[in-house]
Amino acid sequence: MNRLRVPLVTLAALSLAVGMGSVPAHASTGEVIVFGTEVEPVTTYENPSGCHKLPLSAHVLINKTDGPVQVYGDPLCLSPNLSVAPGHGSHVASGSGSFSAM
Repeated sequence: MNRLRVPLVTLAALSLAVGMGSVPAHASTGEVIVFGTEVEPVTTYENPSGCHKLPLSAHVLINKTDGPVQVYGDPLCLSPNLSVAPGHGSHVASGSGSFSAM
């Protein structure tokens, strides 16, 4: 069983390095808007690019950009993700999630 751990860890590190090395052809233009609670203003990300940790109170993400936005359940954009199309929204993981836009 120990023999399997090293190759799996190496494979995970390699896939992470390859994924982080990719550069999008163009950055998204527009806004990503995150709603938290009724007693605080929404958080707006203008022309987002790369990984962004969501605010602690995040509840809903609205994609007002010209490209898809990936929503993650972890703060580093590493877990499996959900793609939110332009003009659509999604509930998000409060306090622990993140999103990335290309």
